[in-house]
Amino acid sequence: QAQLVESGGGLVQPGGSLRLSCAASPSIFNIQTMGWYRQAPGKQRELVARITSGGNTNYLDSVKGRFTISRDNAKNTMYLQMNSLKPEDTAVYYCNVNWDRRHESWGQGIQVTVSS
Repeated sequence: QAQLVESGGGLVQPGGSLRLSCAASPSIFNIQTMGWYRQAPGKQRELVARITSGGNTNYLDSVKGRFTISRDNAKNTMYLQMNSLKPEDTAVYYCNVNWDRRHESWGQGIQVTVSS
């Protein structure tokens, strides 16, 4: 079963850091693009960061310089290092993967709360 498992979320104070991980099950193969999305209460889901199989990245303007996306192809895992977190970064973060040219999978979502 194609599965994505996110970890690393939680509660952090403004200015703090968190590192999210997204591990893809072995049934997910030939991964092309991997990305992190987020959805805050009452808002639409938005793309936070994306990384291609070649390592090209793009970011939401509001997280540029604070967040870094990376991937370990050998481990089928993607990461999101989030620094200088702000209350407006509070959301449920979702992992998204495009694989085998025609499949797309989503993680179950993980809560990130930035609050003092």
